[in-house]
Amino acid sequence: MAARPRGDDARERRPGVALSRSRGGSIGGAVKGLGAAAACLLAGGVLAGACGSTAVDTAEVLPANASLAVAAADPITISPLPGTEDASPGTQISFLGPSGTTVGHVRVVGSRSGTHAGVLRAYSTGTGESFLPSKPFAEGERVAVSARVLAGPMKGRVARSAFTVADQSPISQKQFPTAAGDPNDVQHYVSAPALTPTSVRLLTRAGPQATPGDLLMAPYQGQGTAGPMIVAQDGSLIWFHPLPAGMAATNLTLQSFGGEPVLEWWQGRILELGFGQGEDVIANSSYRQIATVRAGNGYRADLHVARITPEGTAWIDAYDPVRMNLSSVGGSARGVLNDSLVQEIDIKTGLVMWEWHALGHIPLTDSKNPAPDSSYPWDYVHVNSVEPGTSGDLLVSFRNTWSLDDIDLHSGGFRWRLGGDHSTFSLGPGVKFYWQHDAAFQPGGTISLFDNGSDPPKEKQSRGLLLAVDYTRHEVGLLKQFVNPARTLLASSQGSALSLPDGNWLLGYGGLPDFTEFDESGHVLLDGMLGPGVQNFRVSLANWSGHAPGQPSLVAVAGGVAVSWNGATEVASWRLLAGSSPTAVTEAVTVPKTGFQSVIPLPPGSRYAAVQALDGDGGVIGVSPTIGV
Repeated sequence: MAARPRGDDARERRPGVALSRSRGGSIGGAVKGLGAAAACLLAGGVLAGACGSTAVDTAEVLPANASLAVAAADPITISPLPGTEDASPGTQISFLGPSGTTVGHVRVVGSRSGTHAGVLRAYSTGTGESFLPSKPFAEGERVAVSARVLAGPMKGRVARSAFTVADQSPISQKQFPTAAGDPNDVQHYVSAPALTPTSVRLLTRAGPQATPGDLLMAPYQGQGTAGPMIVAQDGSLIWFHPLPAGMAATNLTLQSFGGEPVLEWWQGRILELGFGQGEDVIANSSYRQIATVRAGNGYRADLHVARITPEGTAWIDAYDPVRMNLSSVGGSARGVLNDSLVQEIDIKTGLVMWEWHALGHIPLTDSKNPAPDSSYPWDYVHVNSVEPGTSGDLLVSFRNTWSLDDIDLHSGGFRWRLGGDHSTFSLGPGVKFYWQHDAAFQPGGTISLFDNGSDPPKEKQSRGLLLAVDYTRHEVGLLKQFVNPARTLLASSQGSALSLPDGNWLLGYGGLPDFTEFDESGHVLLDGMLGPGVQNFRVSLANWSGHAPGQPSLVAVAGGVAVSWNGATEVASWRLLAGSSPTAVTEAVTVPKTGFQSVIPLPPGSRYAAVQALDGDGGVIGVSPTIGV
C-alpha cells in the first residue's frame, strides 16, 4: 500500500458546515438603498412572482458591494455567486449548504432567454444540489435565481441570487513553442525504449539530514517526453508516464482519495497565453486511473491547482477569456480579459459545488500586468494556488496582483488581503513579494509561499518565505526565508515551497527548473536540476510505494540482459534464470536492483533467460517473459 502524503498538510473542510457569515447579514440591510425593483428581486419577489417577468433586469442597479451583503443573508451558498459579472452561458446553478440540504421550487429567469427549465442533481457529499438548465443562457444577459430549502438545517428558508452572463471570446489555441533543450539530457533505457524523460542531475547529493522520500515531478518542454515522473533522491528514475506529443503534465502530488493514497496530476495543452486546458487525473498505487476531475460549466481545468478534500471533492482553477472594454486601464476598448476562477468539484458526480470569479472582486487597477492595447487576452490577476482554510475560507494566490487573498466561501468576499495595493496588513522588512506562487497555510497560522521575484525582475533571487501573520495588529513579519547560497536562481514562472515533516523545506524553481532542499536554518541538503529548457511547475516529496502492472521488461544486451519494471518500488533484487531451452531455465545469480534498469551478465552457454523480481524478503513479486539471448 502506498504511504500517506508527506509535507502536504491537508486541512479538512466540511462543505457547508463551517461557512461563516459576513457582517450585517440581513435581507433588510442588504437591500437598503437599492431601487424598488431591485429590492423586490432580493426580498422575495422572484419566488412569489410579485416583481413581474422583467424583474431580473433590475440586477443592473445593484451596487458593486451588494453581492457580498446579499450572499451573507442567504441560508445557503449559490453559485455563480451573487454579483458575478461573467458567468458561463453553460453554467449550472449550485446550491451548497449544510449536510442534508436539498432544494426545490427553483426558478431561474434570464432577462433575454426567459424562464429556464432544468433538473436537480444531488452532490455525493449530501450537502446540496445543482440545477442543470435545459438550455444555455444568452451572453450578456442578467439571470435571477431563487429556490426554497426543502430539507436540512435551513429548511423552509428561501435563497436568491443574481448574476450576469459573460460575452465570451474565442482565443488562439497556439501552444508554447518547444524549447530546444539538449538531446544529451534525456534518459534512455533499452529495456523500456518508450520511456524518454528528461535527465535529473544532482549538484548536492542528499545526506543523512535530508528528509527521506522520493521526488515527484512533471517535466515538460525541452528535450525528452513530457509526463508525470517519480525519481529517487539519488536522481534515478522510479516511474514515468509518457504523454503523447502536444500534451503536457504538471503538479504531480501524492494525495488521498477515498481513504487511500493516490497520485494526482494535471494533463492537457498549455497555451501560449499562459494557462492550460485539460483535466486532472487520479491514479491508485497500481498506477491505474480511477478518477478524472474536469472543470464544469463549460470550462477546461487549468494547470495550476488540484486539491482533493477528505469529502471527495476537488478544488481546481480555470481561465475564462471574456470581451470587455479595457480603455479605463489603458487597454483596448474592444479588449479581451482573461478572468481567473476557482471551482469545487464533486469528483464522483462531476457537479460544480462552488464557483468564484476574480472579476467583480478584484479591481482592474490592482493588476501589475499592463493591459494590452489590442485584443490580446489580458491576464489581469492569474490565479496560481488555492488552499482551503479551516473556517470556511480559501487562501488564493494571484500572481499578477502580488497578493494573497482569503476568500469567505459563503459571501465570496475577501476576509483579508496580504500584499498588493490593498493589503489588510502592514508588511515588515523582507516580507514584500512579487509574482509569487504556492501560498499555503502552515501550523500556528503562518503562511508559506514561493516568491518568484520576477518577471520582470524585482529581486535578485527567488525565495521561499514563511510569514508570521498577526491578525489582531494586522501585521506580517518574516519568520524565515530560503535562498540558495551557491547559485543565482531567479524563476520567471512557476515554483513551489513545500514544508516537510522534519522541519526541512523543499523549493521547486518552476521554469528554470531546479530544486533545492533546505534545513530549517537554510543550509542546502539536496540540490539538483532537470535538463536544459525543461520546465517543471512544482516538486514535492513523498514516501511512495507503487505496484507496477504487468511484468518486468527484459531484453538481451551484449553479454547479458537488461531488466526494468516501470514503477515497481518493492523490487529489491533480480534473480536471473538461464538455460539452454525455454523450458529449462534455472537460477543462475541474484543481484541487487541498481537504479531504474539493471544489467545482469549471462553465464556462458546460455541461450534463454528470464528474470524474477524479488522483494526485500526474497519473495517473488513478478516474473519476466522468457527470451532468447
